[in-house]
Amino acid sequence: MEYLDLPPVTHAAGIIQLPGSKSISNRCLLLAGLAEGTTEIRDLLDSDDTRVMLDALRKLGVSMESLNGNAWRIAGVGGAFLIKEADLFLGNAGTAFRPLTAALALCGGHYRLSGVARMHERPIGDLVDGLRQVGADVGYLGTEGFPPLEIGPAEIRLDAPIRVRGDVSSQFLTALLMALPLTGRAAVIEMATELISKPYIEITLNLMARFGVCVERVGWQRFAIRSGQHYRSPGVVYVEGDASAASYFLAAGAIGGGPVRVEGVGRASIQGDVRFVEALQAMGAQIAMGDNWIEARAPASGKLKAFDLDLNHIPDAAMTLAVAALFADGPCILRNIASWRVKETDRIMAMAAELRKVGAIVEEGADCLRILPPAKLSPGTAIDTYDDHRMAMCFSLIALGGVMVRINEPDCVAKTFPEYFSEFAGILK
Repeated sequence: MEYLDLPPVTHAAGIIQLPGSKSISNRCLLLAGLAEGTTEIRDLLDSDDTRVMLDALRKLGVSMESLNGNAWRIAGVGGAFLIKEADLFLGNAGTAFRPLTAALALCGGHYRLSGVARMHERPIGDLVDGLRQVGADVGYLGTEGFPPLEIGPAEIRLDAPIRVRGDVSSQFLTALLMALPLTGRAAVIEMATELISKPYIEITLNLMARFGVCVERVGWQRFAIRSGQHYRSPGVVYVEGDASAASYFLAAGAIGGGPVRVEGVGRASIQGDVRFVEALQAMGAQIAMGDNWIEARAPASGKLKAFDLDLNHIPDAAMTLAVAALFADGPCILRNIASWRVKETDRIMAMAAELRKVGAIVEEGADCLRILPPAKLSPGTAIDTYDDHRMAMCFSLIALGGVMVRINEPDCVAKTFPEYFSEFAGILK
């Protein structure tokens, strides 16, 4: 589909059953593939990114069976992958590329990993540097510091702490943490910089513990894995609803009156993006929560408040706030979002460009955006999505300003939420 026109509306209300979390889905798939025993994963996200991981695991010798709907039975290999040579194409799935790079570097085989053109522009040097510290043989097939990669067998040494940067992506730390138990030896990781996106590391540690491996951490600076631990299947694992995806519908409730309720994520969530509701509350939205649901309504005053927030802890959901800022009563500032630069596109640049199209005045910094909402949104704007699923989903909210909006290349949402636009249409009134 070249484009999708969303009609002008002014009200949103309804109930949404969320798809599974991408972050949890791909972590569970990899851990189940490495574990001893068979794992049943229920409510797994069905999207481009999870299909990439499933395909890679099949090529690496993991047996699997699709059950009804979004459930899979994965027979783990009980350690390192048995297939010792493979070429893997991983699309633009960072949650597949980074952890598989680390795991394969410790498997004693010869592997080549590649992706789409944008994946080859996303940095991976900090992870490769960490792996090389322990003796791993990881080389670049193109530009230094970026995929594609070639991995060879190597003798792994864990006699000293691994020093890794954490200020570009938390996925590098996640990858190392998930891979190191394959050695069966004690290992220590120390952060060489401030760690961003800490809630995503909490997801990693939580899921590793469910699969039988505990990580001891000292603050956010030091992570230790005791020797003798290995992954064991917990039997059945349920994937939470996607808290990042919840942000679009909760913002719709805050902008369009509501109530809009999302089911599948709530107070009991292990995902940091549930804290998106705190930002909505700062804007005056009315929020209610249960263990497995969240509901949003517009402020009692009817107008969202301007905000100035550090959003380092919710980088994905923060994109939704950038569009919600168009409906605020004054200028809004999003701070500490430098990680947007190395996502599916340069999201700071892309967000600024598209917000200006609808009439906002936007100041773009290295790690921040300042957005002055227009008195009236420009009607009939065509939004470019940059092959970035979150750009497409965020800008659907423009329709709630009572103007038609055209979303170019809307099929990019298949990366994480193939049914997004039909679900979104269901709450528009």
